[in-house]
Amino acid sequence: MSEKSEPGQVQSLAAESGFQTFPVAPGYRVNVRSGPGTSYSIVKVLPYDSYVSIRCQGPGTTVSGPYGTTDIWDCIGNGQFVSDAYVQTGSDGYVATRC
Repeated sequence: MSEKSEPGQVQSLAAESGFQTFPVAPGYRVNVRSGPGTSYSIVKVLPYDSYVSIRCQGPGTTVSGPYGTTDIWDCIGNGQFVSDAYVQTGSDGYVATRC
């Protein structure tokens, strides 16, 4: 599989989870943390051009990123959170159920 097709593959796999899928800000490798805040440990780093499925959202550390300043954190898996400031949801508020 070519490197160029991988983001589409990731999007397709994420879409099959039943949760809404959103792109991560282009040009950013986003830290995935074990909880909703910058004081939580980094569990992995998303590659460029990733997509994430948001399972639920909740408040945490306020972060500034390409999509504004927010305290909303997106749960993208069990014990995996990213700041909503790096996810293009099309909204400044909640787009999924609260965690």
